[in-house]
Amino acid sequence: MMIRTMVVGAVLMASMSAPAMASMEIVKKARCVACHAVDKKMVGPAYREVAAKYEGQAGAASELFDKVRHGGSGTWGAIPMTPNDESRISDDNLKAAIAWILAGAKD
Repeated sequence: MMIRTMVVGAVLMASMSAPAMASMEIVKKARCVACHAVDKKMVGPAYREVAAKYEGQAGAASELFDKVRHGGSGTWGAIPMTPNDESRISDDNLKAAIAWILAGAKD
């Protein structure tokens, strides 16, 4: 039973780390990098600026999910963020990208 529990735990950990490891590829494929970079402001804020702004805030992932899906302006200045629907980035990939960003967008 203990070995089975360890194997299940290892499988779960591997499946959870795979999307996080692929998050830079996710944001590249979704073309988020046209406006955002890891460590410098472009059209929009750097991913690490986003992580710092939302650090420790409950509900940050959900708030960012809604902002990416629906777009908006005012949080980072006057330039609006356009909405990004599921044809650009799936819900699962968006959640993985947001988790990666909130963890500091580490390569």
